[in-house]
Amino acid sequence: QVQLVESGGGLVQAGGSLRLSCAASGRTFSTYTMGWFRQAPGKEREFVAATRWIGGYNYYGDYADSVKGRFTISRDNANTLSLRMNSLKPEDTAVYYCAADSSASSTIATMSKRYDYWGQGTQVTVSS
Repeated sequence: QVQLVESGGGLVQAGGSLRLSCAASGRTFSTYTMGWFRQAPGKEREFVAATRWIGGYNYYGDYADSVKGRFTISRDNANTLSLRMNSLKPEDTAVYYCAADSSASSTIATMSKRYDYWGQGTQVTVSS
């Protein structure tokens, strides 16, 4: 059974940092694109960042414009994904979801419907 489990969310003041982790199990995710989405109350789920396997132990990362320069995604191993979030803003408040895309596409998908597997989400709240 495939599972994605997020951890690391919480409450932080504006300007602070948090590190989210995602542990995947049930199969090897080494060649899957894995990423993070977020959903704020009353808003649609939106792409945050993702990493795509490009061969060997190398991964390519991509980010939403709203988080570039502040967030860093990393693939700690085949089944563990992290998101380091710095300089957090109140508008970063949302439930953050880990997701995996098994399609082996040559590009990183930013649309949530392209992702096959999802975690339950972890709440990130940034106070002003």
